[in-house]
Amino acid sequence: GVFLYNHLQQKVQNAEALAQKYKQQQEALSAQLQVVYEHRSRLERSLQKERGEHKKTKEDFLVYKLEAQEALNKEKQDSMNRYGALSSQHKILKNQHEDVKKQLLDLQLQHNSLKLEHRKALETHSQKYAQLQQERDSEVTSLQDTVFKLREESKLLRKAHQEVHSQLLNAQTQMEEFRQLKEALQKMPGFR
Repeated sequence: GVFLYNHLQQKVQNAEALAQKYKQQQEALSAQLQVVYEHRSRLERSLQKERGEHKKTKEDFLVYKLEAQEALNKEKQDSMNRYGALSSQHKILKNQHEDVKKQLLDLQLQHNSLKLEHRKALETHSQKYAQLQQERDSEVTSLQDTVFKLREESKLLRKAHQEVHSQLLNAQTQMEEFRQLKEALQKMPGFR
């Protein structure tokens, strides 16, 4: 009986030692499992945070894309408006250039006509003056009146010739300004 008791006692002690060992292993596994759970929880929170940031980034990108598209459309519309305005201005300037060109041609014709009239008047004046010199003795009073009138006529013709010449110079200057403005418009990238 003692031997059996000792034998059972030994078995109980072995069983208790084995139970203690299993208990320690279970506690170690529980601690490791707790660490794994905590790590998993942190990973899930981090993943959730990353998803939130990704969603916010995606929304920000969509807003930025929309704003960029609107800005591009607005810039495109502004460019079209500027092109339309420059095109209209070019047509106006082109018409003005044609008008000035026509005006210059008319003034040149008028200038040539006045020049011819002036030359004819000078020739007539010379002829009359020579004739008056020949008739000087008999028609002194008449000759003086005629010479005075012819001199006044010559002054008027010279004055008219000078005015036409000034108008011609002004028209040429204006044509040069229109030509420079036209070249400047053609050099602008938006105008092309």
